[in-house]
Amino acid sequence: MIKNIVFDIGNVLADFRWKEYMIEKGLDGPTIKRVMKASIMTPEWDEFDKGLFDDDTALEKFASYDPELRGVLDHVYRSIKGMIVPFDYATEWVASLKNDGYKIYYLSNFSRKAYEECEESLDFMKYADGGVMSFQEHVIKPDPEIYKRLLERYDLKAEECVFFDDTQKNIDVALELGFNAFLFTTREQADIDIKSLL
Repeated sequence: MIKNIVFDIGNVLADFRWKEYMIEKGLDGPTIKRVMKASIMTPEWDEFDKGLFDDDTALEKFASYDPELRGVLDHVYRSIKGMIVPFDYATEWVASLKNDGYKIYYLSNFSRKAYEECEESLDFMKYADGGVMSFQEHVIKPDPEIYKRLLERYDLKAEECVFFDDTQKNIDVALELGFNAFLFTTREQADIDIKSLL
């Protein structure tokens, strides 16, 4: 019996609109690619999501990949308010699932900076019964440990959970741990996936 819906946040309930945000910051295409290569695409980005260093340390590590971009990186990342926005359907969807009797949890790779500066984009979390974020746990998906912490903390059984994530490797680990898990594409498809388990 399915009792719990577990959500990744980024690209499931909220839009991590990296490119649009950087365009709004005045960056052109080639510069955006350089910023991405020096930050989001580095191992240090995962460490930042794990909450292992503060904003200034993160900025210095990113700048070490492309020193000429030091000022641009500071401009982009000093404040990231507006980088993450909720999808129009997010709050209503989560509330409706809650009203249907499901417990709601989140399991997300999320930096402290994103959590604090984009908090207004996480309104759907008021319906959550709990969850874990990587910056709080110092571990990120797809490490099985973060899934296990969710299960243990809230006394959940994996087979009673449905997990939605937009990244296949995260789904694969969830399946190995006994979750019902689906690669998220649209809300409509996710509703079909849930119904398929009833």
